Amino acid sequence: MLPGIVGLLIMVVTINLTSLAIVKEREIGTFEQLIVTPLKSYQIIIGKLVPFSILGFISITIVMTVMRYWFGIDVKGSVPLLYLSAFLFMLSTLGLGLFVSTISKTQQQATMTSFFGVMMPMVYLSGFSFPIENMPMWVQYITYLIPLRYFITIVRGIILKGVGFGELYDQFLALFIFGVVILALSSLRFNKKLE
Repeated sequence: MLPGIVGLLIMVVTINLTSLAIVKEREIGTFEQLIVTPLKSYQIIIGKLVPFSILGFISITIVMTVMRYWFGIDVKGSVPLLYLSAFLFMLSTLGLGLFVSTISKTQQQATMTSFFGVMMPMVYLSGFSFPIENMPMWVQYITYLIPLRYFITIVRGIILKGVGFGELYDQFLALFIFGVVILALSSLRFNKKLE
């Protein structure tokens, strides 16, 4: 369970906080002030996403420290590879948080949308709570659309088994594709909201 908690913490920090921060700025009116500045839309997006990615990396470091010194679980594989996979996963989660912020009007709506619409399906269909092999076949096909599924496979492989990039190449590729596509589509939607 502990390696999977890395994915859950990243998901909670990046999706929830990203969507809440942007919606809160829209609610209190500072977002309009940001729009009239000479900043380009991609600069605004980067400025909004970088702090939450840093918080995601801090969360990973805290969980790995607790795993090592409290529970006695050493990372058997490459720690830099683990952080690379976390970065690829954060592309997806930050993109999803950005998307939730574009469809939400209030902070409460953003919280409910991110929790029930994004995080709960990811937790239940990723293999974190229940083994994917025990799910009905049609649900197993749906799990291929969940980025957390690939990240949990990578994290468990690196931390518990010590496997390298060669064995996890397919998982890394899937995470990269999901991350780029989700973040690009969310950024395009965010740009349209700015105009």
